[in-house]
Amino acid sequence: MSSRRILVLNGPNLNLLGTREPATYGHETLADVARLCAETAAAEGYEVDFRQTNHEGELLDWIHAARGAYAGVVINPAAWTHTSVALRDALVASELPVYEVHLSNVHRREAFRHHSYVSGIAVGVICGLGSQGYRAAISALIAHQGN
Repeated sequence: MSSRRILVLNGPNLNLLGTREPATYGHETLADVARLCAETAAAEGYEVDFRQTNHEGELLDWIHAARGAYAGVVINPAAWTHTSVALRDALVASELPVYEVHLSNVHRREAFRHHSYVSGIAVGVICGLGSQGYRAAISALIAHQGN
């Protein structure tokens, strides 16, 4: 039986969620998102390991350690979406299913946000649904486990 743990990762500046650009990112805090993720997973008998960092190397270390220990990864890479080949490579090396999440609709924003190094290796990409995107990604990852 595969792991019943899901790693939910959040990149830079998401620690400011709820106060940073609320017109774009909403008023919910990262703690609110963590609760939503835990509740969504628990309803299906899964646990969530929810983390955020502003340090790319730390994020990569977490992904490396996830290999074989989790059912999959839900990640909001934030700005690293558009800049980090290292993040993409670490996610591939994890050999875990990856779901990419963005609170805002990146395609309605600046042109540089339209490119993602993660999307091409992700099972699914969800953007523009606010915190509900995390719920959708966790649900999709759990459904994927049945395949």
